[in-house]
Amino acid sequence: MWLIVAVFGVVLATVVLKYAFRSSGPNPFATDSREPLKKMVFDKKEKNKVLKQGFPASKVPENLDAIIIGSGIGGLGLGVLLAKVGKKVLVLEQHNRAGGCCHTFTKKGFEFDVGIHYIGDLLDHKPFRCMLDQLTNGQLQWEPLDNPFDQVVLGPPENRRRYPIYSGRTRFPEELKKCFPGEEKAIDEYMRLVKKAGRGIWLLGVLKLCPVPLAKFLAYTGLTKHLSFFFKMAPRSLTEVVNELTDNKDLRAVFAYIFGLYGNAPKDASFAMHSLLVSHYLNGAWYPKGGASEIAYHMIPIIEQAGGAVLVRAPVNRILFNEAQEACGVSVMKGQEEVHIHAPMVISNAGIFNTYQKMLPKELQAMPAIQQQLGMMKNGEGGLSIFVGLNGTKEELGLKADNYWIFSENNFDELVDEYLKGDREESSKKIPLLFVASPSAKDPTWEERAPGKSTLSLVSFANYSWFEEWKDGKVTNRGPDYKELKQAFIDTALDVVLDVFPKITRDKIEYIDAGTPITNTHYIGAPKGEIYGADHGLARFSPELNATVRPQTPLKNLYLTGQDVFLCGFAGALAGALSCGSVILNRNLHLDAIALAKRMKFMNDKLKGE
Repeated sequence: MWLIVAVFGVVLATVVLKYAFRSSGPNPFATDSREPLKKMVFDKKEKNKVLKQGFPASKVPENLDAIIIGSGIGGLGLGVLLAKVGKKVLVLEQHNRAGGCCHTFTKKGFEFDVGIHYIGDLLDHKPFRCMLDQLTNGQLQWEPLDNPFDQVVLGPPENRRRYPIYSGRTRFPEELKKCFPGEEKAIDEYMRLVKKAGRGIWLLGVLKLCPVPLAKFLAYTGLTKHLSFFFKMAPRSLTEVVNELTDNKDLRAVFAYIFGLYGNAPKDASFAMHSLLVSHYLNGAWYPKGGASEIAYHMIPIIEQAGGAVLVRAPVNRILFNEAQEACGVSVMKGQEEVHIHAPMVISNAGIFNTYQKMLPKELQAMPAIQQQLGMMKNGEGGLSIFVGLNGTKEELGLKADNYWIFSENNFDELVDEYLKGDREESSKKIPLLFVASPSAKDPTWEERAPGKSTLSLVSFANYSWFEEWKDGKVTNRGPDYKELKQAFIDTALDVVLDVFPKITRDKIEYIDAGTPITNTHYIGAPKGEIYGADHGLARFSPELNATVRPQTPLKNLYLTGQDVFLCGFAGALAGALSCGSVILNRNLHLDAIALAKRMKFMNDKLKGE
């Protein structure tokens, strides 16, 4: 009996490894493509020549290899990967500038980032850093945040407790132990679980790349939880795990504070997902030098060099199919007319709901395989963003290159539940969670670009239904009732900021406005105003879902990339791009990026030794 089990195990491992390490197609990471650093461009008109190339049919390249819908990092990243192996790609963006959640906008001389606040795991020669260097030909520079990079603030003004979060695999737990004497065992066990679960992410990638029958076999037999600790911890909620570790409510809160980066309260969040975020920042946090628009600015030229293009104001209203039900192009609305563009493959970075529910013909939407995938996913929570322009330098305003996570108390689950289920007028007066960061304080080029000014970005959650009645109004003028509700959220958030940052006073505020869930729908095409794509609750991490929702859709020549195909956030969307690229190019690009990083580190160490 045991001999049969052992033989079966060896055969299974061989098959899994065969698909994990496959490498028959062209490799975009074959060589180090970094170039000498060029002088940074701060002139907005010059940058807009790259970022704001409008769509006329005359700009569409001939003989396309692929069309990508959406210019967020999942779309642009995949576009660059394909361009690096000679593919001619057209990226279409419905907004008036490229970048998705990596785009910026300017009001009254203040530049605001909409979605990039800090990125982890960017130490030199780490695979993630190597990948980003290759995707921008070494032109995107990163500035490290301060250490501590996060500040967790718990409680009302009369009883605020502050806990600094440090990077460093040993310093992070050491500093926590200083804040929570007597909790050393709980902190050590938390770190063990986080690291072990994080290392098991490899199997998620395998489920996306191996043949569907094998993926389904691994999922439905329960083998995934035996092969990967990530999947063993996936069905366990963050609340369940941290409550088992300690009775200290503030420590439980500090263990869980970063749940805002994927959008689910701890009781609904998978500990496996949470472990990835904690691990992501263990070695530090970084911000793009020059602001988030630098990301798209340095990726687009690579797509163009291969004969492709990135065009904005190009809303795709439907995907075109031939008689064999194979994707063969897209229809773009130009005014009241449709412009048809054809290519042998179509890749959507628009999210699974937009793709399946809005862009497919009704008869294809009704396919059981499509409905199965839609039935497994649900929309994420809506996002609320508040943008503040201040007169004063970071020194004058007491701003640093860090982030504040401010909570009204330590009982996160109850606070979030009460807030999201509450009446909108009442909820606007008691925002339980507020992320506060200063993009200007993180960017060393800011003072040169906007001397004497500073910015704040505030982020929280908001229920889409609170604002839904105004969704069809003009984005710049939705009426007085909408403005009044929006102002109520702004006032509540501002009171918190003025209390936590005493050097910021009302007379220093030159600009303030908010983006609600319906703002997100307009600018980034989020169906329910979500900022992290499909929901990242416990169900998202079932092996069955991840064996089913993959880059290759049930429709031939139609693929998915970005957050919904892998995980949320900048790194998750890029992992989605690598997974989709792996399927298209028939090789494991995740491993290719790791291999190049190892070669580059070896060469660098060798040069240092000489």
